[in-house]
Amino acid sequence: MKIGKLIVPCLMLLMAAACNSQTDKASADAVVKTGNTESKLKASLDPGNFARELDGKQVQLYFLKNRNGLEMAVTNYGAKVVSLLVPDKQGQFADIVLGFDDLDGYLKANEPYFGAAIGRYGNRIAHGKFTLNGKPYTLATNNASNHLHGGTKGFNAQVWDAKQVNDQTIEFTRLSPDGEEGYPGNLQVKMVYSLTDDNEFKITYAAETDQPTVINLTHHSFFNLHGAGNGSINDHVLMINADKYTPVDNTLIPTGQIANVVGTPMDFNRPTAIGKRVAEDFEQLKFGKGYDHNWVLKDSSNPNKLAATVWEPGSGRYMEVYTTEPGLQFYGGNFLDGKDKGKGGKPYNFRSAFCLETQHFPDSPNQPAFPSTLLQPGEKYEHTAVYKFSVK
Repeated sequence: MKIGKLIVPCLMLLMAAACNSQTDKASADAVVKTGNTESKLKASLDPGNFARELDGKQVQLYFLKNRNGLEMAVTNYGAKVVSLLVPDKQGQFADIVLGFDDLDGYLKANEPYFGAAIGRYGNRIAHGKFTLNGKPYTLATNNASNHLHGGTKGFNAQVWDAKQVNDQTIEFTRLSPDGEEGYPGNLQVKMVYSLTDDNEFKITYAAETDQPTVINLTHHSFFNLHGAGNGSINDHVLMINADKYTPVDNTLIPTGQIANVVGTPMDFNRPTAIGKRVAEDFEQLKFGKGYDHNWVLKDSSNPNKLAATVWEPGSGRYMEVYTTEPGLQFYGGNFLDGKDKGKGGKPYNFRSAFCLETQHFPDSPNQPAFPSTLLQPGEKYEHTAVYKFSVK
């Protein structure tokens, strides 16, 4: 009897333990599912894949989310946007920016600018040379004979100091030392990325220098409103709020001319499919292997002017771009070739993304007719860019 009395409670204890184990597993599964609902990016991106020390600084991955469910992952390596989740007209979320699942992807990429902060000077400077106050400066050249996007190790390849302010905001800062990539002056830079409840990815830039210098900061996310790696962007419908653009030579340096877009494939005043005219027999398209040009935006007196809109009819995703800057570089992914395999192993093929970079004009330090990019000690450089998402 004693043995039986002992066996029964033991069996009951074992059965309870098994039930508790099943309950715990169910609870754990529920937690995982809840977690997926609460943060899809945290379920798909492992911060450990970004945690590494580079140049004596710690690289990390950070997450932002607004109250509408939009999410963004960013890393302080190059202040790069790694992922950006936005919904379609059915409420289904997709990641619309090209990037990689780990830091190694960015370090080994053929395309070094996915999602990156660009500086000190976005776009090209002819032959990597300019003169300031009578003194010549020579910059690093990394695009044939020209200087592109800050040089061989621009802001896109630097580890920034990062401070996550709250769930929707992160602040990046760095000191670009005098002589970095050939630029004069110690430049203190601050950028704030916000994911607002108006479904805006907002970037505010500020910078100060201790010597006269030139500056042109911008952002270089590669967008595909189908979803990253999900086919061509030629069916996206683009509007650029500009009557003029700056033609380039065959090395993509502006000629100094400001040309009218009317009657050319550069006219996007009316919403037009990106691929509709990209193959036309037009010299500027041949030089860029498609669209890779700076547009002169209308309404220059408006500090927060509408620069462009993009609509993808299938998903209904709609993006508006606002800026305080005078120019917008539209790049149609002409140099993507499928060699870079991005998130989920998807190849990033020819024209599978577009970029809309708010900026001053390329080669402005050598073009006196262009708006000045000179920054003097005691002055403050300021620039705002907004990418706003909705459905249509």
